[in-house]
Amino acid sequence: MSPVFDCTVPESRDEGISTAAEAIFRGECVVMPTDTVYGIAADAFNPTAVGQLLEAKGRGRDMPPPVLIPSRQTVDGLAMSVPSYAARLMDAFWPGGLTLVFRAQQSLAWDLGDTNGTVGLRMPDDKVALALLESTGPLAVSSANRTGKPSATTVTEAGFMLGHFVDTYLDGGTRGSDTSSTILDCTKADPVVLREGAISNEELQKVLGDVELITGRAINSEPDEPDAEQAIAPDTESAAAPDEDDNSPVDLAKSDATETGPDEIEPDEIEPDDIEPDDIQPDDIQPDDAESNDSAAPIGPPANEIHSSADVPSAPPTLGKQWDEASTTTTSDDE
Repeated sequence: MSPVFDCTVPESRDEGISTAAEAIFRGECVVMPTDTVYGIAADAFNPTAVGQLLEAKGRGRDMPPPVLIPSRQTVDGLAMSVPSYAARLMDAFWPGGLTLVFRAQQSLAWDLGDTNGTVGLRMPDDKVALALLESTGPLAVSSANRTGKPSATTVTEAGFMLGHFVDTYLDGGTRGSDTSSTILDCTKADPVVLREGAISNEELQKVLGDVELITGRAINSEPDEPDAEQAIAPDTESAAAPDEDDNSPVDLAKSDATETGPDEIEPDEIEPDDIEPDDIQPDDIQPDDAESNDSAAPIGPPANEIHSSADVPSAPPTLGKQWDEASTTTTSDDE
């Protein structure tokens, strides 16, 4: 039976963190508290351990986990082409409930699954989690639940779902909320909300200042227009994460090309019943305009700061199914 350490008591906490770190070094999985929900963690640089994490979750390589890190300095070693707006977001919300998706360093000797060249990074705001991360280094961490089940807010809930897949359990008490972290795609000139969570869109926009926050594409956001029921569905030009039952990847690269020219179809010739979901082209779907924040004084850069996309790649990598989540924060598959 896997040991459980009460990390609310200093003596037991130190022993638990030491035991959990040893388990990580052996290639085992551990359950740890975070500032959002409980997570199952494995050595990010051990493919076997990551594979065990995915097996415990009941998911495949097409849904690799994000990575928790102990400090801001770790980002430079794991990510490349980090835009300036992402640095401001880290200053404002790290440690905290914000996961930022970057292009991964190509030289990294790890295998998180089918990442399509990206990695999601987060620095948690939890003493136990940070203490473990400082002992082990970056950890692949996903919410401590079976895929599609509610996120675990207690170590007991995590134990019922994950059982023997976990070597060591760190009990940090009940988590105050089952809301997972906000996920933001930072591989483009303007950030895109992939999942709404602990950090609101309004908070993000205040820090971003004159940089537009692309919203309305999150897998758990509500369409602004009644006619836009499927407007946030994934397509090859949007950065929205697909629903968990949708196996199609999301391409982060922008393209101006369309398969059907504008002169080939006359609007009057199209009847509503003739349109099939597969006939809708990505360029036919326009994202909702980001909510205006003119009335709020931005915390970010001065209004005269010129934002340039020179520090981000012109053709970002494809963001695949690693960000496939359930449609609500209470059944999220990544912490």
